Formats: sequence, structure tokens, C-alpha cells
Amino acid sequence: MTDLTVLQKEAEEAARVLCDAAHLESGMLVVVGCSSSEICGERIGTDSSPEVAKAVFSGLYHVFSSRGIYLAAQCCEHLNRALITEREAVPGAPIVNVVPQPKAGGSFATAAYAAFHHPVALEHIRADAGLDIGSTLIGMHLKEVAVPLRLPVKKIGEATLTAARVRPKFIGGSRAVYDESLL
Repeated sequence: MTDLTVLQKEAEEAARVLCDAAHLESGMLVVVGCSSSEICGERIGTDSSPEVAKAVFSGLYHVFSSRGIYLAAQCCEHLNRALITEREAVPGAPIVNVVPQPKAGGSFATAAYAAFHHPVALEHIRADAGLDIGSTLIGMHLKEVAVPLRLPVKKIGEATLTAARVRPKFIGGSRAVYDESLL
């Protein structure tokens, strides 16, 4: 049996180090993809656990919300990797109508939908950083340019943890000449 308290603490630590490494500030958005199956040591999509997902979500959400950072939970492939977030995180964004379930959206997105005050579903988002717990492929939801982060937290449960931040594009380089009147 997986120790839910340990998973929550691992998630909290991952969120803290991501916030620091990515220099996240209040109002920014973090996308999280999470396979509860992988956390439990099983192949993604084969052993969804609402209890595990809720523990991991609670740990992440506690840290992010205390810093004013929004969390967007990526749904599984059955909902085309749609995202669940707070309405206030994405004012004016086009929402879609779906309520994730453990086997159609994933346990993590289901936990997020239940916990958020005003949850909405979106097809697309451009986040400032991300956590991928169990190889869920979050890259499509990050702003350009994504930069991998090597966090000291390598796993949550049995799932591999991958993190990323974003940076502005570099245009021109050291030999570039700029029009001073446009600066």
C-alpha cells in the first residue's frame, strides 16, 4: 500500500523546489501532468488511484496556492490532454465543457476539478513552468522556450519526475544591431 502522507510530502517538496528553480511569482501558471498509476509502480493508464492523485494534488496545491501560483492539471489522452484550472487563472480564455473522471481525464485532473473553487476546462494553455509526474507529456502546454530543470526530487512514489521552466526567446545574439529608437 502506498503511503499517502509520504506522497503528499514528496509533492510539496517538488513544488517548493520548482518555485525556487523556475523563479515563479504570484499570478504565474504551472501545468502538472500526473499518472497515479506510475506513482504506484504500474504502467501509465492501467491502475488509476483517486486517493493517490488527491494526496499528490493536495501537496502541490498547498505550495502553489500559498504563493499565488495557479495550477493547471493536465487530463489524460482520453480528453485530448485538456486542462483543468481555476477560472480566475485564465480570464477570457475559451473554455470547453467536460468534467474529468478517473478513467476519462485521469484521477489527478478529477482531484483538481473537485478541489478548485471555480474549475474550468481548456483545450490549450501556455504555462510558465511544469511538472510531469510519470511521463505524461506536458510540453505542449508550456510557453516557448522550455528549459529542463534538474530538481533534487527525482520521483514521486515510483513515478519519474521531470520539471521545466520557460524563458524568453533569444533573438539576434551578441552580433545583433538594434534600432535604438525602438528600444
